[in-house]
Amino acid sequence: MNETMTGRVTSADGTSIAYDRSGVGPALVLVHGAFTDKTHPTLYGVAAALAPWFTVFNYDRRGRGESGDTQPYAVEREIEDLSALIEAAGGSAMVFGGSSGAALALEATARNSAISRLAVWEPPYHVDNSAPSLSYDFASRLEVLVEQGRRAEAAELFMVEAAEVPVEMVAAMRAHSSWSGVEAIAHTLAYEAALMGPGNALPTELLTSITQPTLVLIGENSPAWMTNAGKAVAATVPRAVQRILEDQTHNVAPQSLAPELLEFFIAV
Repeated sequence: MNETMTGRVTSADGTSIAYDRSGVGPALVLVHGAFTDKTHPTLYGVAAALAPWFTVFNYDRRGRGESGDTQPYAVEREIEDLSALIEAAGGSAMVFGGSSGAALALEATARNSAISRLAVWEPPYHVDNSAPSLSYDFASRLEVLVEQGRRAEAAELFMVEAAEVPVEMVAAMRAHSSWSGVEAIAHTLAYEAALMGPGNALPTELLTSITQPTLVLIGENSPAWMTNAGKAVAATVPRAVQRILEDQTHNVAPQSLAPELLEFFIAV
């Protein structure tokens, strides 16, 4: 059995970033998306499945879980967090990012040659009219709600407008005991919106600058706008390969994700 060890790195601005490390082999860093941390079942399952072949670093992004949250927030600080992890991993690493974590991974890969290979799962860019319509000030609306102590409303706003969760489903979630955990992480939703940028527009110039081998994974049963976004990313990043996972939605199962990642990353 692969033992999991905990650790911390200090980012460029002094923020403490917590991570779990498991396995032995080339370094692989996992980057999670919104509403999650390193304990999320998908990344936890992927880390366990890939540990026999890689040294897997599964970390809490700033403001989440056990990591710090130095203010003010900026996307550049999250890129520095990932760079600090890669330095701790030996100076070079492969990276996987899921959902908005995929957008962060793409940003970091374009700027950091220490990332040798990249795989992403459904970065939520908006590339056509099938995507949700987000106001230009979406990030600031989320930030204001949190500043006013209206964390539940911030979480609901993000779920309904960005993730297209039906209002009645959100109401049911708010009545569940797990909702307190959602509210606890609500302050990071403005970070996600800032990371995606106004309107979640596809960052074409950034994507075309990526030179590392890249794998773009999308789910067969995901919403059309997400699959269209994945296809657009694969068509824009030079040398990118696209794969569709059968029977998968955006909430991808680790047992479907891990074999694709293993095949791609072990090809180094």
